[in-house]
Amino acid sequence: MNIAVKIPLVSSGVRTDWTRPEIAALFDLPFDELVFRAQTVHRTNHTASEVQLCTLLSIKTGGCPEDCGYCSQSSSSDSGLKAEKLMDVGAVLASAREAKEAGSQRFCMGAAWRNPKDRDMDAIVEMVEGVRAMGLETCMTLGMLTGDQARRLGDAGLDYYNHNIDTSPENYGNVITTRTFQDRLDTLSEVRDAGISVCCGGIVGMGETRADRVGFVHALATLPKHPESVPVNALVPVRGTVLGDMLADTPMAKLDDIEFVRTIAVARITMPLSMVRLSAGRESMSDATQALAFMAGANSIFTGDKLLTTGNAGGGADNALFAKLGLKPMEGVEPMRVPAE
Repeated sequence: MNIAVKIPLVSSGVRTDWTRPEIAALFDLPFDELVFRAQTVHRTNHTASEVQLCTLLSIKTGGCPEDCGYCSQSSSSDSGLKAEKLMDVGAVLASAREAKEAGSQRFCMGAAWRNPKDRDMDAIVEMVEGVRAMGLETCMTLGMLTGDQARRLGDAGLDYYNHNIDTSPENYGNVITTRTFQDRLDTLSEVRDAGISVCCGGIVGMGETRADRVGFVHALATLPKHPESVPVNALVPVRGTVLGDMLADTPMAKLDDIEFVRTIAVARITMPLSMVRLSAGRESMSDATQALAFMAGANSIFTGDKLLTTGNAGGGADNALFAKLGLKPMEGVEPMRVPAE
């Protein structure tokens, strides 16, 4: 027998005590009701029709020792991607200038590492300081961090650190075996302690169940403090990866668009102050699906032709979509800093 779970139209303040039954009840709402609630929460906490533009650059590609089943950069994959060295600082800053000129407000830098080596930290710090000096928000994803490394990034002025939990705690071991879910949480704690804002989300469409999507949102929405950014990625199956080979030729390869939008909406309702980013997978989404995602509370995207190693919609396509939907890039974004805990 199903037990009805009552959920208010708009939560009174930010909650970190969401239960799985409450989140499951949100997923089960009629679609129009769910999107209406999400848009109501969104308009209560954010400016309607404004979307933050972010650019993502791979500053060190391939050769990662982790075995993430979705990732072409894993050394255990057979994707044909060659390992490269860390980019020169000057080349990274040149890419950041191009991103700013194209309208991006945040510049994200990703390295295919399990964790950064201390010998690389001087260059990483220089990148952060240089990008921030341009007036861009800075974000990095470098794998696991020690406390000292997090403090160095915080001292350099890093605004955000991305470290995704990927999926539910229960499904995590089906996707990654070289580090634990708790390892992810430990790095998030180090980032918080260093006064850096958190960017943390995951990937849907990896063959997980709805219960796993409930668990994924629950894990984020019950953190001591919600991530300031929550990227929601749709799996891009890549041949040569475990999940790419498993899912590319099956109906499970692409999550139903409505279910994807439901996930966006539930993330918006449970984490009302967060920037919910419509991330990987947009290049294969219709304009209608993306429009529904914006209605459901997504207010951040990656723009440009590439996300690390996979394709992206590109600036021209985004400009056309924004014109069609009457959306506008977010303006006047000030780099966010949070007090160290």
